[in-house]
Amino acid sequence: MAGDVVNIALTTGKLGACPATDARDDVLEQAIVRARRGDLEAFDLIIRRSERRVVSVAWRILGNEDDARDVAQEIFLRVFRYLGTYRPGESFSAWLYRIAINACRDARRAGAVRAAHFAPPADIDDWDPAGNEEPPDDALLRTQRRELIGRALSKLAGREREAFVLRDLEGLTTEEVAEALGMKAATVRGYVSTARAKVRSYCSEAIAASGRAGGLR
Repeated sequence: MAGDVVNIALTTGKLGACPATDARDDVLEQAIVRARRGDLEAFDLIIRRSERRVVSVAWRILGNEDDARDVAQEIFLRVFRYLGTYRPGESFSAWLYRIAINACRDARRAGAVRAAHFAPPADIDDWDPAGNEEPPDDALLRTQRRELIGRALSKLAGREREAFVLRDLEGLTTEEVAEALGMKAATVRGYVSTARAKVRSYCSEAIAASGRAGGLR
């Protein structure tokens, strides 16, 4: 029954603008309470309010949209199965991402992942390797930056990528990332620092190479 809800809720088209998953979201918290009692409509609401984040993080970890959507099905089945373990008041984001990361890891271990090309989600331009706070106004430049960050993600080791994606692209706090990954905050900071350095180095080298080749506008 839960599988039917997941299959219906997860569309195969473009991701819509879904509200962010957040423990302070009263509507979401109420839906969680109802879903724990077996209310499938409430669970469908949880999926709709969480779909964008789930597919986004799976895409960024696995590097393939088809894999991300396949794993998203498993993630929400696990959410349904383990919803009783969620403690109201804790960060739902961290709880959800912990399930998502474990599902992605299981998919990789099982060899169920297609070739990764890290074509990024459209909202990946919220992180700038140059350290600029605002994304460029030019649509082409935004697209180029998304592609660049996407390629840089493929250069990161597994734990580095997980920590970087959750901290810098998904916007979790260091403590939430530590909870999601099951490690100490200091360890998360180390992974994130290393990942940032690698991403910036890769992007700088790629931009320099493009400039030498006349690829920059």
